[in-house]
Amino acid sequence: MAWRSSGSTNSELIDNLRNNRVFASQRAYDAMKSVDRGDFAPRAPYEDAPQRIGYNATHAAALDYLQNHLVAGAKALDVGSGSGYLTVCMAMMVGRNGTVVGIEHMPQLVELSEKNIRKHHSEQLERGNVIIIEGDGRQGFAEKAPYNAIHVGAASKGVPKALTDQLAEGGRMMIPVEQVDGNQVFMQIDKINGKIEQKIVEHVIYVPLTSREEQWNRN
Repeated sequence: MAWRSSGSTNSELIDNLRNNRVFASQRAYDAMKSVDRGDFAPRAPYEDAPQRIGYNATHAAALDYLQNHLVAGAKALDVGSGSGYLTVCMAMMVGRNGTVVGIEHMPQLVELSEKNIRKHHSEQLERGNVIIIEGDGRQGFAEKAPYNAIHVGAASKGVPKALTDQLAEGGRMMIPVEQVDGNQVFMQIDKINGKIEQKIVEHVIYVPLTSREEQWNRN
């Protein structure tokens, strides 16, 4: 996916992403239009590239793949929620009766994301549409499971069983997975009739999905 869609405003960035066929969903378009990336990225927020937010940046993607699962009233999990940007976009898609849980293992990012969200979307926190928690994303958050949609924002060595267990029947997870050769692929994981079906959708480059201790050692 070429980073060629940068703009000078949030609206221009989203228009360019769609014009360049990075995504096609009208619902994803409307959600991203309503969430200003400038609230979540400290610099160059309208560049079509991941932005460092401290302790390695998360990657905001997958709304297009998850559009049919991020429906009104759905429950979703955003693993490695980082700045909170994608979490809020997901919340826009599930609506007032839906819930999106963002999980981050760095307490500083939990605090930062809540601060970012309160700039223009504080009602999502107040209503409980968005819940940000500190924890090991590889273990998910069983308290709110099962989830209709799960997004993982960092590359995992294999697909964590805890996450597939927390996926609802008919649900979908989008997760970057590191292969044996070290290359990463973006995988679509569907639960159909209790069985897990996997499909590679594209090659990607993400930061690794780690523990808090491993994250600290890398910074």
